[in-house]
Amino acid sequence: MPDLRRIGRGLYAAGYGLMRPLFFRQTPESAHESAITVLGALDKLPALARLMGWATRTPQPVTVGGVTLDSPVMVAAGLVKGHGLADETAALDAVDRGVQIIPGWRSVPLLSGAVEFGSFTRHPRIGNPSPVLWRDVATQSTQNRVGLKNPGARAASAFLKDKPLPKIFGISLATTPGVDEPERQCEEVTEALGFFLAAGIKPAWVTLNLSCPNTEADPRGQQSELLARLLCATLIEKLGDIPLWVKVSPDLSAAQITALAMVFDWVGVRAVVATNTLAAPAPGLTVNAGLAGGRLFPHALEIVKGFAAARMAGRFTFDLIGCGGGLNGEAVSAYTEAGANAVQIWSALVYRGPLAPALIAAEYQKIKTHVQTM
Repeated sequence: MPDLRRIGRGLYAAGYGLMRPLFFRQTPESAHESAITVLGALDKLPALARLMGWATRTPQPVTVGGVTLDSPVMVAAGLVKGHGLADETAALDAVDRGVQIIPGWRSVPLLSGAVEFGSFTRHPRIGNPSPVLWRDVATQSTQNRVGLKNPGARAASAFLKDKPLPKIFGISLATTPGVDEPERQCEEVTEALGFFLAAGIKPAWVTLNLSCPNTEADPRGQQSELLARLLCATLIEKLGDIPLWVKVSPDLSAAQITALAMVFDWVGVRAVVATNTLAAPAPGLTVNAGLAGGRLFPHALEIVKGFAAARMAGRFTFDLIGCGGGLNGEAVSAYTEAGANAVQIWSALVYRGPLAPALIAAEYQKIKTHVQTM
């Protein structure tokens, strides 16, 4: 009997190969907006999105961070997070008017499998002015300084309330850039979480984003041992049986990795997502933007190795999730060999389309099978 999903992946790869030049003729921002528009349209055609996902994804169950996923490859935060709005009044008004403020909320999980929604901040953020997105095709990299654009946790939870959400999904919460007081940071993150829980939205996991280099705030400022302990312990208390994951930056020192690993184990963090984007000069600008994709991969891989070593030395139990340059099966294999249990992707969606997780997971499975039969 023919492998229908293998045929489906082949047809999709050929089809996206023909369509990709149309997207790449656009500026990165225009292409991104076009993609978001398509995903929003597919939200209204769930049967089509479900069929496309089924036709390409072969289940490869893996348990990571207290969650059982259908595949070791999932969509990272940053795609399904919604529009930036000026303030909470405007955001809630948009929800009341029926505006689809989070395009892709339904289609992306159906197409790609497990997705991390967000990152959401306590209050809406309009984001940075254009330009905010760049591509480096030669290295299959992206760079962005979107600036945590999102509708805010209150409006996001109001929008998602009572919608047919997927069985398995995560929510990413970010600390507020520019807020220095630890107690206030704690209040804002727990308030953000509270909106989702009060709306009856129960994700399979919640990720605390401790680092965002795409704002003007210090990307390393939220990753001190003290603040990490305070934020993580407070969230874990509020989450109950929902696992907490934490996302860290790719420029941590060995001492920071050791200190954070001890904190994460002590408070009960279930998984470390390594890493966020890497702050680097934005093309043609005097500010930084976050590198992702191929150019981030070696940095993120080293952080995974660092946390794996700290985990072994301390006999800690948190899992690791590689994030950065997971463009193909070889990259996923490198992450798992380094100690990761799963991988999150974003730039791969740019270069390989919305069904990239299925393609990459199939490549990874082929590598695994080959190694096991050697």
